[in-house]
Amino acid sequence: MEAGVFRQVRASYDDASVAVYQAYSPEIAEPALRAGTFVEPFGMGRMTWIKPSFLWMAYRSGWGTKPGQTRVLRIHLRREGFEWALARGALSHYDAGFHESEAAWKESLVGASVRIQWDPEQTVTLTPRPRVRAIQIGLSGEAVRRYVNEWILRLEDVTAEMHRVRDLARASTSAAEAELPDERPYPLSDELAAKIAATPGAHPPA
Repeated sequence: MEAGVFRQVRASYDDASVAVYQAYSPEIAEPALRAGTFVEPFGMGRMTWIKPSFLWMAYRSGWGTKPGQTRVLRIHLRREGFEWALARGALSHYDAGFHESEAAWKESLVGASVRIQWDPEQTVTLTPRPRVRAIQIGLSGEAVRRYVNEWILRLEDVTAEMHRVRDLARASTSAAEAELPDERPYPLSDELAAKIAATPGAHPPA
């Protein structure tokens, strides 16, 4: 694993659910909001990436302004589904400090319906925190079917919330930070943390 880099699953969660984010066009978001889960024209045959980090979603979608990503959704999942996905995740890139060999990494991808990717976490000014990584979870095959049909409890449109944080950040980073969702370290067993190459310990660098 990368030396000096902190990987931790942080999310908004309660006893039953955990929040993740996705951004779509209105053509996909509006039917999903009405149905309470994803329906056509959402593509079940493609990998779909869920992100527990509000700020990483802000970065990825340009605060909900990029084409095809103008509606930002907060998806509340059953925790058991979220953990099912983590337990079946394979890292999306070869990591010499984690995998025994590149061949072992390629073998881990065979038949895996979940990909784990660690990307630089962002600040409210959308500048990366170079030593802190946020998790993205890619779902395909069985995992995306379970996601759509079993795990989703409810969806919220948080586009306006994202725009408000963006606008606040232009005037005051502290005011913007005060409006962020409460994302806490998600409790993982040692086995599950090791499976996804999370960093042991609870305190990321500043």
